[in-house]
This record gives sequence, C-alpha cells and structure tokens, in this order.
Amino acid sequence: MNTIGCSAFLNQIGLGSIDSEYLALGILVLAVLILILLILLIVQIFKVNKLKKRIDQFLLGKDGASLEQDILKLFEDNKFLRKSEEKDRNDIDTIFRRMQTMYQKMGLVRYDAFNQMGGQLSYSLALLDENDNGFIINSVHSTEGCYSYSKEIRNGDNSISLSAEETEALAIAKGKAN
Repeated sequence: MNTIGCSAFLNQIGLGSIDSEYLALGILVLAVLILILLILLIVQIFKVNKLKKRIDQFLLGKDGASLEQDILKLFEDNKFLRKSEEKDRNDIDTIFRRMQTMYQKMGLVRYDAFNQMGGQLSYSLALLDENDNGFIINSVHSTEGCYSYSKEIRNGDNSISLSAEETEALAIAKGKAN
C-alpha cells in the first residue's frame, strides 16, 4: 500500500497528524465495540423471538377481537364477584347482629317440687342470649295441676328473687354451674 497516498488521504480527512499506530489501535477498539454490539443485537433478537413465540402461543386460535371479548368477560365476572362478596358480607353482618339477640344459652334443672311420688316433673328452664338477657320459666307440677311462672333476666340478673332451682338453672345457662 502506498504510504504517501494513505497520508494524503489522512491529511484530507484531518487525521494526517495522528500516528498510524494510534490510528490502527483506534480502529481495533472500534472493531471490538462493533463486535460487542453485534453480539448484544443477536441476544436481543433471540429474546424477541422467544417473546413472539409466547405471544403466538397465547393468541393461538384467537384474533384480537375475540381476545378483547374474553378480557371484557373477565372484567364482568370480577364485577359480579365483588357485588356478590359485598352482599355476602352484608348478609353475614345481619346474621351476626341477629345471633347476638337469639337465645344461645340454656340451663335446665328438673326437680320434685313437693317430694311426691311420681318423679321429677317440675323444672326450671333458663334461656339467655349472648349478653345474658332472657328469661327463666319455672313449671311446678303437683297432684292438683301444673303452674308455670316466668321471670325476666337482664344482664345476667333479675329484679325478682329466684328459687334455688332457678338460680341453678341460671348458673348452668351462664356456664357457671358447679
């Protein structure tokens, strides 16, 4: 190669004053950078192809319109589930509020009121809700008949004195029986 022609060319492009060894080194560095960029480009092409295969598999047998319909159907199903969950939550709250006032605790004591022959036909029945509100029914059976009495219970207490059997039935209902 003609060094004079090469120098004239380098002078013409403004690189005549640069040492040719430095110029060769610069070209080598640029070649290595181009090679690295080419390798990165090939890696990215493989990644794009892999992603394209996954998208093609996802869309297999579907066009854009049918996929849009499927997505809209999923949104509708999601709305339905949210409304259903809200209704269920409200129903559970209603049931919970009602359960607090329902009779949940019971205490029953059977006894022989007049020590007669014939067994324990008299009884005291205590029915209480979650807050220990309710009533006691006392049914006294004798040879002359059967008499029933009820006493109101508020917060586990009453304003009328209780018999021993009624007190025991109340303790059983409150879970404090011996």
